[in-house]
Amino acid sequence: MKEAIGWLKVAFGIAIALDASVVAWLAQNYAAASPIVVFAAVIAAVVIAVGIIVINRRAYGRIEELEDG
Repeated sequence: MKEAIGWLKVAFGIAIALDASVVAWLAQNYAAASPIVVFAAVIAAVVIAVGIIVINRRAYGRIEELEDG
């Protein structure tokens, strides 16, 4: 169980870094990039953010299981 929580921490960290990178890219390049690329980047940022939420909830669920059992 602890190993699963460890892997979720790694996935969470990677997802945070990816989302921050996409948002930073958008902030710097939204005016110069084509609208399709900007739209794709916005969609990617939203999908990654949802992934972060899912990973976070799973990690807290595993932590509660570990505390209960």
